[in-house]
Amino acid sequence: MGKILLARVDDRLIHGQVMTKWSKGMNTNALFVVDDATAADPFMKDIYMMSTSNTGMTIKVLSIDEAVDYWNKENYEDYRVILLFKTIGAVKDAIDKGLPIERLNLGGIAKGKDSKFVIPNVAVKPDELEVLKEIANKGIEVFFQVVPDTKAVSLKDAIKSY
Repeated sequence: MGKILLARVDDRLIHGQVMTKWSKGMNTNALFVVDDATAADPFMKDIYMMSTSNTGMTIKVLSIDEAVDYWNKENYEDYRVILLFKTIGAVKDAIDKGLPIERLNLGGIAKGKDSKFVIPNVAVKPDELEVLKEIANKGIEVFFQVVPDTKAVSLKDAIKSY
């Protein structure tokens, strides 16, 4: 049976920090990009899937429904996986559909209109903060941290500084 080690919101999805810091530090053998638009784009899907051709790590690009179905049918086989989402809304959707996420890391969200930095490189809007509260109220650990060797900021502390 597989295990979801971490879910991460990072609008860049797979990049150097994810590959060198998060995946290796957690003894991960798979990264699953969970994003409806990327899963529907054959060109982008191929780019992500080829990005680890020499690492020995498995990469899958799945829509939210595919990720949930794969868990329900196969429990992600023997993969120790980090799930990568582009948005907080996508994570909420996956959780609402039954994906058993225990830890949610917010590690890379560009600043946009109406958003505010919680930590450097991670900006959220007020309505997204409310969604994160809903997620945390389901017993899921929610924290902000760009890379594992920096200090993690809990959702509770992030709300205080927001």
